[in-house]
Formats: sequence, C-alpha cells, structure tokens
Amino acid sequence: MALYLVESQLSEELQNKAAFEGKVEALREDDSGQELIEVQVAKDFNRAFFIFEAAEEGTLTQNLSDAGIVPSLVKEVRIVGQDLEEVKKQKDKINYLVEWNLPEDLTMEGYLARKKANSVHYAEVPEVSFSRTYVCEDMTKCLCFYDAPDDEAVKRARQAVKAPIDAITEIASDQ
Repeated sequence: MALYLVESQLSEELQNKAAFEGKVEALREDDSGQELIEVQVAKDFNRAFFIFEAAEEGTLTQNLSDAGIVPSLVKEVRIVGQDLEEVKKQKDKINYLVEWNLPEDLTMEGYLARKKANSVHYAEVPEVSFSRTYVCEDMTKCLCFYDAPDDEAVKRARQAVKAPIDAITEIASDQ
C-alpha cells in the first residue's frame, strides 16, 4: 500500500461544511480497499487535500471520481516529521498548509538532509508548531502542515528554516 496525495477543486455543491463533511464520511466508510488517512479543506471550502493509503493510483482516482470528487492532482507521497499511525489518530491541530514546488535538482536524500539540518530553526518561531510534511515521491512538491496564529507567523517559520512558500492555505477548523 502506498500513500497518495489527492488535491481537488471542490464543486459548488461541496463548498459548505455540512455537504463536505458528509462526503468525507462516505469516503471514510468506503470499503474498496483504500483508506482515507486525513483530509484538510480550505477555510472557504473551495479546495481540499486528501491523503489516502491505497494499492494503486488508477483505482483510487476512479473511486473518487465515482464519489463526486474530481482530482486535480494525484501523487504518491511519503510522510516526513510524523509517524503515519500518529496521523491516523488525528490528535494535532492544523490550521495552515504550505505548498512548495520543489526545485528540479533536489533529490529526496537532499530534501531529507536539508529538512533535518534546518528543522531546529523552528524554535526561533515558538508560536508556530510544525506537524508534518508530505513529499511527492517524484520530487515535484511538498505540503507542510502547521498550527499558527496567522499566516505571517507561518511565513516567519518558513524563513527560519530557509524553505520557500508557493502557496499558503488557511484550513477550515473542525472539519
């Protein structure tokens, strides 16, 4: 089983909390061999980020399309910074998601070494808590999850660890 990031621009009918939560509950109950590990949705409910554990990408994509979730991106990922079993428990608070489109010359080994060397600098911005990162196995992008008082604090944390930002999404609470 592999981990997959699925990004989706949500249809108008899913752009409210009740409809979106109903769809997520249906995905969690799906017995087709895929497991929804976590989902983060933008505060305005226009975009969602799903992490699934699944046997293969094609079946996952088809199952999501059948369920009314049209993926705009599906990539195999690995989790960095937290154990998958901890994520499954969903105990930590996430309110910001940072996207970084990785440079073409960065390898996974280079990324992991950079992350290890720079992560100590998060202490310079104590109001921000880094939770985890999902790195695309093809080294095209990563998503980093944070708990922070505002997006300016997230920007300061990213500067401290010398990591760029291509997009910041404020996450809806209690989804």
